[in-house]
Amino acid sequence: MDTVKKVEIMDSVKKTKPEIRKKSRKKVGVGQYILTSLLAAYTVFCALPIILVFVSAFTDEKTLVTKGFSYFPAEFSLDGFNVVLRYGKQLIVSYGVTIGITTAGTLLGLLLMSMFAFALSRKDFRLRKILSIYLMIPMIFQGGQLASYIIFTSNYHMKDSIWLLILPLSVTTMNVIILRTYIQTSIPDELMDSARIDGAGEYRAFFQIAFPLMKPACAAVGFMMATTYWNDWQNALLYIDSNSKKPLQLLLINIQKSIETLLNSRNIPSTALAAMQGSIPQYSATMATVITVIGPIMIAYPFFQKYFIKGLTVGSVKG
Repeated sequence: MDTVKKVEIMDSVKKTKPEIRKKSRKKVGVGQYILTSLLAAYTVFCALPIILVFVSAFTDEKTLVTKGFSYFPAEFSLDGFNVVLRYGKQLIVSYGVTIGITTAGTLLGLLLMSMFAFALSRKDFRLRKILSIYLMIPMIFQGGQLASYIIFTSNYHMKDSIWLLILPLSVTTMNVIILRTYIQTSIPDELMDSARIDGAGEYRAFFQIAFPLMKPACAAVGFMMATTYWNDWQNALLYIDSNSKKPLQLLLINIQKSIETLLNSRNIPSTALAAMQGSIPQYSATMATVITVIGPIMIAYPFFQKYFIKGLTVGSVKG
């Protein structure tokens, strides 16, 4: 009897499997196809400028001058990259400076802003309202570059200091609001209350409980901060004089300016300038500098992408 029952059960399971598979298959409507098509078209629209930059960087300068820019490669050339690589030693130094300030600034900013956001998220914090108003003031009123320059150089005496590439961008109002909102919506108050009952102080509750649960938000904010640090050149232009402290973006701007200065020089005869228009890789060198800047960010993005979608519904229980 037992064997007969087992056979009947197995047969019923086999019969229900196709039915379950049919039910699990969701019907794709027309709206889904339209939405997918629109997203695909938008992706192509966003990718076209990047494709144009890459193709132009590897195209001969004379082809760009005579035929214009194209999405399809024509005459292959590495003259643009050769111009950039002529600054080989300084290029390596600038890469190191940019990587250093990006890493240090992102880590320092995440630490400061996450602690600030944690304090603002606590309902029992007495200075919560005052600090919230203080946080919103820079978002509405700004002193401008001139006031910042006078304060940093005259009052703080930080001219030509690497810290001026890190500190001004370390804390932003919007990132603090993002982290505070994430703490309020994703970390339950009961968890923090139970930690206090167990004898945990504020620092222990933050570093051992709240901060580990903030990884998805910190990853998103951290990537935005890293992109901001990587692309910043205004602070370096204002405050940095030494070549050993110049970031990558400022170096590449100087390369472009040197090419433009050479082509616009009045000391060179017009006939010689006309001959140099196709020989000096002005446009291809510009595109090569763009690739030099955005290349590391494009390579790093796939490794950070998983943190944006991982743990979006983070929860935890005491145990």
